[in-house]
Amino acid sequence: MERRITGGSECRIQTRDDGKNVAVGYGAVFHRDDDPGTEYELWDGAVERIAPDAFSEALSRPDDVRGLFNHDADHLLGRLSANTLRLSTDDKGLKYEIDLPDTQAGRDVATSIERGDLTGSSFAFVPEVVEWATEESRDVRTIKSVRLYDVGPVTFPAYSSSSAALRSVGPDDDARAEREQWHLCLHNAWMLARDARKRRSRARLVELDIRRSA
Repeated sequence: MERRITGGSECRIQTRDDGKNVAVGYGAVFHRDDDPGTEYELWDGAVERIAPDAFSEALSRPDDVRGLFNHDADHLLGRLSANTLRLSTDDKGLKYEIDLPDTQAGRDVATSIERGDLTGSSFAFVPEVVEWATEESRDVRTIKSVRLYDVGPVTFPAYSSSSAALRSVGPDDDARAEREQWHLCLHNAWMLARDARKRRSRARLVELDIRRSA
């Protein structure tokens, strides 16, 4: 199963006439040539795009999709078969509407969205049809069809690889230099581990796509 995150004010609250809160957002956005933000970077030199008809099969079957907070089954917000989750597509992407339950998770999600703390959305899927191509020295993976599992709002921390190091409070320059060197070593180790994860992810995705197309 794979997951993708859509950031940037993609989730909002609508209040129905009966006073119930509905979470509305886009779990996925379709690729547009004029909007680089509709591409998902898989690793350096490789991007992923979602075709406009990628969810047609999933919505016509339909897959019994759940509405989850942070992809957590313990934070169930809605379900397609119960009509507490509704899915549709438009020119932008995969749109969801979740009738938030009167539970702790439902109330927390509503409050966090209204405060502006929670703005991201995501969807979990298994690709069924993919195409690989090369454009301008980049590998391009286009998702053509998926089996859809869940959609909903998510929070995600932003990791900043700032070059600013922690500084010592005291005047001891040697101690400060040692601390900065230590954090630089940690940062370099993280970068190496990240690159290794990207290489493993690339190999695994290509392997799975080859198996599905066989």
